[in-house]
Order: sequence, then structure tokens, then C-alpha cells
Amino acid sequence: MTLPVVFIDGDQGTTGLQIHQRLQGRTDLTLVTLPAEQRKNAKSRAAAINACDIAILCLPDDAAREAAASIENPAVRVIDASSAHRTDPEWVYGFAQISAQQKHAIATAKRVTNPGCYPTGAIGLLRPLLDAGLVPRDYPISINAISGYSGKGRAGVDEFEGPDAAQATPFQIYGLGLAHKHVPEIQQYSGLSERPVFIPAYGSFRQGIVLTTALQQRLLPAGVTGASLHACLEQHYADSGFVEVLSMDAAKALSGLDPRVMNDTDTLRLMVFENAGHVMLAAVFDNLGKGAAGAAVQNLDLMIGA
Repeated sequence: MTLPVVFIDGDQGTTGLQIHQRLQGRTDLTLVTLPAEQRKNAKSRAAAINACDIAILCLPDDAAREAAASIENPAVRVIDASSAHRTDPEWVYGFAQISAQQKHAIATAKRVTNPGCYPTGAIGLLRPLLDAGLVPRDYPISINAISGYSGKGRAGVDEFEGPDAAQATPFQIYGLGLAHKHVPEIQQYSGLSERPVFIPAYGSFRQGIVLTTALQQRLLPAGVTGASLHACLEQHYADSGFVEVLSMDAAKALSGLDPRVMNDTDTLRLMVFENAGHVMLAAVFDNLGKGAAGAAVQNLDLMIGA
């Protein structure tokens, strides 16, 4: 049997390096990367991408669009880890656990777009609740999230681990224009009818994410409680794999949320907290795992039938 040829375009960035490390020992595929002197050679990249079975694009958005446009071989399939195609209707969204149909859609797709790190947590929390009618689609959602500095890519790693690391800001809220590029993705795939507020931040730790969104019970349909929201998430993800819904008792026993607790795993941990008419939904996961490289490898495995 011929092994599928997988080409990583951009294997030197934070996501590309992680994907390469995960795949280099595999015996069920042939892994291809370009030598350093050819990485920026358009002809070499086009030749490699057109000769593979599945290309994984770990590139800036514009470069990912160029790479996808260079494909002439109709048999080539693509996983794009950038945000270039995430709201494009011609690309399948690579979050297998959001619906019963998504795993099959990914497995048979020609073009798969990897979810963003922050949207993975937001959509993972909201999509099942909106689909079940427990949270109105026009609810005024506000999302707060903090990521490790590797979420900035190589620039973030250089900032916090390079020669000027002592001058790095230990905590910084950004996206102050309230127009972060993840907002359309979150709205589209969660099913919100109104644009959510998204407030992201970086901290002085390498990787990991905590994402939260608060709900007021008085704005939810009658009878909806933290327990019913939790039960919905638990039922939705019961057999999905890679998503863990912490029991409400276990969540209540926590004294804080460490964004690093799921690091080096591909698991998205979801939690529900409730008190005095307020509910907080929370997600903790590795921005380089389920939020990036882990998701890409999960999608690859579905596409090659691993």
C-alpha cells in the first residue's frame, strides 16, 4: 500500500514545528519538508505542494492564500493552519467535535481550515448550548481570554525568550479596537446572530489558554440553570474524544484556573460555574495542542483514515 505523502509548508514556525515533531516518527505516512535554501523559493514550494497527497499550511495568511492558489493538481488536499480561509464557505471547518456531521465532513474534504486557538474554546462552549436553545442566539456574549506568548508565533517566543526578555510586558490586553480577526469565526461557527465582544490577552508564560464567558440567568430562557448548561455540554461531548467536561463539583472545588494545566495535551477542558443567578463558562487548553498542532494532526488522521 502506498503511504500518503504529507507536505508541511512552513515547518519552522511554532505550529509547524509542533506538527513536524508529532509526525516525524509516524510509519503510516511519508513526511516531506523543504530544505532551508528552498523554503522561500516559489517554484520549489509549488512543486512540493502539487506532488503531495495532503499539504499542511503553517504560514501567514497571505502566504497561505498564495500556497492554496498555487495548487494545480486536483488530487491534492489541504489543511490550512492559518486564519486565511476560516470563514470561507468552500473550506470545511476543522473542529470535528462541534456537530455529529463534522467528523465525516473533514474526513472527505479537499480543503480543511484549522480552527483558531481562541475560537476553539469559545465555539466549544457556545455551539452546543446555542444549538440546544439554552442560550439565545442574540445573547450579548462577551469573551475574555488569556494565552501564552507562543500564541504570537515566533515573534512572541523571541520577545519573551530572546535577549530582551527582561523588558517584555508580563501581561497585556490587546485587540483594543474590538475587531480581532477571530470574531467573525467565533460568531459564524458558534451560531451567534450578533457579533460577540472578544477581549484577548497575552501573559508571560509560554503556552496555554484560559477562556471565559459570563451569562446572566435572567437573560436565558426560563428554567435554564448552570446545571442544565453543564448537562448539555456533557451530553454533546460524551463520545466525541479530545473534549473533557469537568463535573460541576470538581469545578466548584477549584480555587483558580491555571491556563497551563492542559499543556502538552490535545484535550479541551470545559467547565461551568454558577452562583446567585450568574453562570461562567470556562475553557482551558493548550494553544499549541488542541488550539493548533493537535487539531491539525487530528484532522489529518481523519483525512487519511488513521
